[in-house]
Amino acid sequence: MNIMTPDWVKDAVFYQIFPDRFAKGQQSYSSLVFNVPYEPWDAPPTLQGYKGGDLWGVIEQLDYLQDLGINAIYFTPIFQSASNHRYHTHDYYQVDPILGGNIALEKLLDAAHQRGMKVVLDGVFNHASRGFFFFNDILENGPHSPWLDWFKVEGWPLSAYDGSHPANYVGWVGNRALPEFNHDNPDVREYIMQIGEYWLKQGIDGWRLDVPFEIETPGFWQEFRQRVKAVNPEAYIVGEVWGDSRQWLDGSQFDGVMNYLFTGPTIAFCAGDRVLYDLVKAPDYYPYPPLDAQGYGEKIQSLLKLYPWEIQLTQLNLLSSHDTARLLSVAGEDKDSLKLATFLLLTFPGAPSIYYGDEVGLPGRLDPDSRRGFPAPEQWDRDLLDYHKQLIALRHRYPALRRGDYRMIWAQGLCYGFARCLGDSQLLVLVNAGTQSARATFESAGGLGQIIWGYPELNQEEVGQDTRFEVTLGARQGCVLLQQG
Repeated sequence: MNIMTPDWVKDAVFYQIFPDRFAKGQQSYSSLVFNVPYEPWDAPPTLQGYKGGDLWGVIEQLDYLQDLGINAIYFTPIFQSASNHRYHTHDYYQVDPILGGNIALEKLLDAAHQRGMKVVLDGVFNHASRGFFFFNDILENGPHSPWLDWFKVEGWPLSAYDGSHPANYVGWVGNRALPEFNHDNPDVREYIMQIGEYWLKQGIDGWRLDVPFEIETPGFWQEFRQRVKAVNPEAYIVGEVWGDSRQWLDGSQFDGVMNYLFTGPTIAFCAGDRVLYDLVKAPDYYPYPPLDAQGYGEKIQSLLKLYPWEIQLTQLNLLSSHDTARLLSVAGEDKDSLKLATFLLLTFPGAPSIYYGDEVGLPGRLDPDSRRGFPAPEQWDRDLLDYHKQLIALRHRYPALRRGDYRMIWAQGLCYGFARCLGDSQLLVLVNAGTQSARATFESAGGLGQIIWGYPELNQEEVGQDTRFEVTLGARQGCVLLQQG
């Protein structure tokens, strides 16, 4: 099968935004219309409370994102909902009024596209909410509702709110707040397909699909891809699948997945025994036990063999998300662990994704703590922010870091190295995760050339027709060398 993926994703650096927590607009429509008792922005977040971030605020921060080097945004859900995370969808055709409504998304798309930024929305298509009109009609009209077959009703009466009685319908992971759609119903299937098409026609650039593995109706995701790509062949379809995703990444369904198979080993290598296990148990993406360079290399080689190369280049790679504790907290506040992992993230094949606030040192334990308000500028870790800017700029500057092949070339102790090669451009990437300096040696007919990142020591000697290079890297450091052919 000839696999086609969106070309722009291969050059993208994503920024994941949890809309309620990123930025409040100065002229927020919602603040004029709704008298919402928002939580204080800097107070610890709660499971149910709102802090008042909106899409107007995102528009006002686009210059910040552009300066950071971001050229794609992935939003967690923005549609009308009775939850701050908005995974309980009320209306798939209305942007939540608290976020600014449909007009705010229209303005955001215009402003982002003018800056060359793409926008990907979160599609929650496995389940809706108790407030979703068609399900609410069943609650009101019982077995007489015309939408009865849209959900998985198992008996009567339905108990949508009283936990002392059986729900009598299927809710996702047993949660009666999230009634599951009956995807075998052609009307449900068509409804979801039309949602996918509609928002692409409004200008969004792709869909991130929430728990798509729960939808097992044969042909569902194949049709979704066909319908989406008919509207925009360059639309990005990325699924939330945490493990081996080969059944969805055959070229007929998704362009990529949220690549937690990269996340876990990278944290295990960079943070090692600093990982706080109680912060990674739910959900579990295995950033443990600690890995040495050889163990990390084996994990990465296995990952790169799982999927076709065209898919590898459009995977969504990440270190933290709204579903995990933030890496800074997972690593026991060890900033070097975050730096090293970010270094590997931004030199790896696929599209890197920065979770809002990670670039300025925002900590966060498990949900809801991982969803704090974005800090004020005086609270930013400026060194970490500059580190992100430089690495993102490096990725943009060298196509080999985005599209070049990946070859492991060194793995001893806690020192790991790989080459990214594209045409005549060859970059040598080395990282030392240890607390002592490390040394790596290479033989080359040409030379290692210039240092384009980091501060390694280079020594060389002639060995027959070749030159032997010795690279010494300081503790907890990374470097990139531009290798001559």
